[in-house]
Amino acid sequence: MERIPQEADIAADSYRISLSVPARSLPIFETALEPLGGALVSGGPDGDGLAPLDVYVAGQPEEGEVGLLVRAGAAGAEIATPSFAIEKLPDIDWVAESQKALPSLQAGRFYIYGSHITDAPPPGRIPLLIEANVAFGTGQHETTRGCLLALSDLAKRIRPSSALDMGCGSGVLAMAIAKLWGCPVLAVDNDGPSIPVARENFRLNRVTAHARAQEGQGYRAATIGNVGPYDLIVANILAEPLVAMAKDLRSHLAPAGFAVLSGLLWHQAARVTARHRAAGLRLVTRYREGDWMTLVMQG
Repeated sequence: MERIPQEADIAADSYRISLSVPARSLPIFETALEPLGGALVSGGPDGDGLAPLDVYVAGQPEEGEVGLLVRAGAAGAEIATPSFAIEKLPDIDWVAESQKALPSLQAGRFYIYGSHITDAPPPGRIPLLIEANVAFGTGQHETTRGCLLALSDLAKRIRPSSALDMGCGSGVLAMAIAKLWGCPVLAVDNDGPSIPVARENFRLNRVTAHARAQEGQGYRAATIGNVGPYDLIVANILAEPLVAMAKDLRSHLAPAGFAVLSGLLWHQAARVTARHRAAGLRLVTRYREGDWMTLVMQG
């Protein structure tokens, strides 16, 4: 759900747009600000429930355009328009600075870290290396943690022979599946630049024998139908796409297969659950991380 700036994003004459929004509204504002074409970086909420949201762009943005997009986000979130600031960035290594801000993370059986962390992984943890200078998703977000917790628990009861990571981003969940079970896992995303990122992460984590990444538009991607059905499907996207693709998920899920769904706020869980129940799945368990929810369902 979060993206770390890359060197291509933060070059000379770069700017940062900063604002704070209610944590539950982050997905709405992230979508609203995407037309700026920069790297979006969000943080955890403060005591008032406000989360920082920064957009790094090359070249000076037009204040009027930024204001229009911020107002659109506020309208979608049904809140007052938040203030924002635009500042020119000094010419420093922002990739290195981003790395410093990324601590290691433990979630279930997994230990997520960057190469700037030299400590050995804790005993018994499965290491996942995510480089900040190539990652579109660092594993720090609550939705990713919820999925990793769900996969850790599922490892106690299932042994899938095939898996699908829908909306793979940096490929964190595909790597987790490959390392847990050693089964073939297909990672798909409609964001073209995320595919080489996922492939590089697969190489760094030595899972290329099991995981492969392909660009595609949801379940319409031809590769998905050629490989499935799948014993396990993970989809860490957003509530609306999850709802829209519920029937497609069911048609590509093997009988009695499991689905891990995330990217939804806790108050959206009932609607996402209801749509998947209508498609023929049952709710197995839920994981709440802050304002975010992860659902585990079975066909």
